Amino acid sequence: VQLQASGGGLVQAGGSLRLSCAASGRTFSDYAMGWFRQAPGKEREFVAVITWGAGSTYYANSVKGRFTISRDNAENTVYLQMNSLKPEDTAVYYCAVRWSRGVPVTTTPGSYPYWGQGTLVTVSS
Repeated sequence: VQLQASGGGLVQAGGSLRLSCAASGRTFSDYAMGWFRQAPGKEREFVAVITWGAGSTYYANSVKGRFTISRDNAENTVYLQMNSLKPEDTAVYYCAVRWSRGVPVTTTPGSYPYWGQGTLVTVSS
């Protein structure tokens, strides 16, 4: 499994960015794709997850209403649209996948075996 994250950058508070994660290496219809982030000096935390088959979505409370996760099955790509960005959203954002058929969706980073390389999002005040 290969994951390629992109789309990070520098944006002012209140602005928007869209992250992409292109996945390859297998058929992902039974997988869940999650976005996580890690700020300097902090632990990696859950942001959002989508199940590839049903398209069910889950969000961290801190981003609910501002971020939207979506997928393009034909392109094997998952997106994270981030609106109303805040300085506290500054972090390296990672995408990750795990098998999800018949198992509950999880928000624990350690439950995801495959990770992309990360893309830096910096929100200035």
